[in-house]
Amino acid sequence: MTTVDFKNTEIAFSHLSDRELVRAAWLFKLMSKPSLVKFGSSLGLWAVEKNLPFAEKAVKQTIFKQFVGGTTLLDAQPAIDHLAKFNTLTVLDYGAEAKQTELDFNHTMNENIRAIDFASRAQSIPVVSTKITGLARFELLERIQDAATLSRDELAEYRNVLKRVDAICYQASSKGISIFIDAEESWIQDTIDHLVWLMMKRYNRERVVVYNTFQMYRKDRLQFLMESYDRARAEGFLLGAKLVRGAYMEKEGKRAEAKGYENPINPSKQATDDHYNTALRFCVDNLKHIAVCNASHNADSNMLLVELMDKKGIAHDHAHCLFSQLYGMSDNITFNLANAGFRVGKYLPYGQVSDVVPYLIRRAQENTSVTGDVGRELAFIMAEVKRRGL
Repeated sequence: MTTVDFKNTEIAFSHLSDRELVRAAWLFKLMSKPSLVKFGSSLGLWAVEKNLPFAEKAVKQTIFKQFVGGTTLLDAQPAIDHLAKFNTLTVLDYGAEAKQTELDFNHTMNENIRAIDFASRAQSIPVVSTKITGLARFELLERIQDAATLSRDELAEYRNVLKRVDAICYQASSKGISIFIDAEESWIQDTIDHLVWLMMKRYNRERVVVYNTFQMYRKDRLQFLMESYDRARAEGFLLGAKLVRGAYMEKEGKRAEAKGYENPINPSKQATDDHYNTALRFCVDNLKHIAVCNASHNADSNMLLVELMDKKGIAHDHAHCLFSQLYGMSDNITFNLANAGFRVGKYLPYGQVSDVVPYLIRRAQENTSVTGDVGRELAFIMAEVKRRGL
């Protein structure tokens, strides 16, 4: 059996110099204060939006440096190369989301296509990730899900969405790259699922080009994963499944309560963990026809995949198994997996500071002591600081 010790901080932080490690400790200590994060997030967003001269520099030197690869693809190259030195792949993500205009949507599409071309010239970038809300208007996606009658302009708008998504998936298919399509709020997710389904059906014949994202904190997603597999088998193509726990829990609960429908989120963390791990087992049992990305920061779920692969004699670098964590987080998982020869990647956002601020605020908020994430991250970092005698 393979031994992977997620508590081995020497391996976890071998990619960081002493100075970088101390800086990470300082940043995570700051993020352990919820009131500071709340105030800093609001102030930072306001300052960047107002183009205040100090704002961009302050963000760039702190939280941006920790969680983002760079402002452009070329700017992100050193981070990509550095990860590759430690046998770690890169999942590229252009950090645009919640856009509103056709101009913005086309810019996002072109940036995704550029990222795919860039990835095709690098050994260590197998996947590019994208968000449909960077390519389509949220309200349009919602109207389609609600089965509203679309106006002629809205129909034309939707055709443009299809063209954008298809252009990205076609480029990925022709360049030997895969594409992750992120999950979003439940009230637009059916529309996203339909778009992804069309792309998988078109491009996942020979290999898995397109992956849908399954948020396992939703009560219905385990069943949906199994149904997706059955449909893919019936229609003769491969399923791409990126598994996550989920990112919109508070928002989902508030909306369900306000609109008087059943909360789609599991009633407990244990239920979500059970759904997630069952989904992982299901994917591994059907690995011939499913490519799975275990996009988790949960040590137990990562260890489960290690054990399942060992038990079934699946090669550590199997093309249908990828582990993934966010850049700047859970290094104890990523680099210990990489050290043991598993196929693991860092999800690496890039983009202008103003574009990635919403992403950065989410990272800061989820790393406050309220969720417990910062405690875990900080404990590992401080253990390594102590081990190095800094």
